[in-house]
Amino acid sequence: MADFPKLLSEMRSRGLSLGAVESFTAGLFSSTVGEIPGASATFRGALVTYDPALKTKLAGVSEKTIREKGVVSPETAIEMAVGGRKVLGVDVCVSFTGDAGPGLEKGNSKVGEAYICIATGKQNIVLHPSFDGSRNAIRKAAVEMAADYLLSLLGKGTLGNF
Repeated sequence: MADFPKLLSEMRSRGLSLGAVESFTAGLFSSTVGEIPGASATFRGALVTYDPALKTKLAGVSEKTIREKGVVSPETAIEMAVGGRKVLGVDVCVSFTGDAGPGLEKGNSKVGEAYICIATGKQNIVLHPSFDGSRNAIRKAAVEMAADYLLSLLGKGTLGNF
């Protein structure tokens, strides 16, 4: 299980702010972060853009990207995180797009497929995991993976290199 208190503490100690743009996780990352006392010292907020039109309107994802690449794609994940970073005014923004089932999204995605993007001013890191399990198990696994990866970047000292 990801150590969310440690993640927020490490980000706070480096003076980094965090935001999220969530689709298939439907606010689970934000909710999990919000359970930590003092989260507001680091976590600025989130956009839950379940509907493709909201990805465009709120996070700045291009309609062309959604039309040509689909909502479950690395391109969409990057545009969500980059747009969220700008809209939320944060140093680091994590985005989640994927298919938790039970049905399939339009395009070539499979149930359990996800794209998670971590955007900073200098880099956009895209993770492309595939998870098994129930809808909620898939959502939780994606949130845990993102937090673990953020912590690993902090441990390597690479997350703060903007």
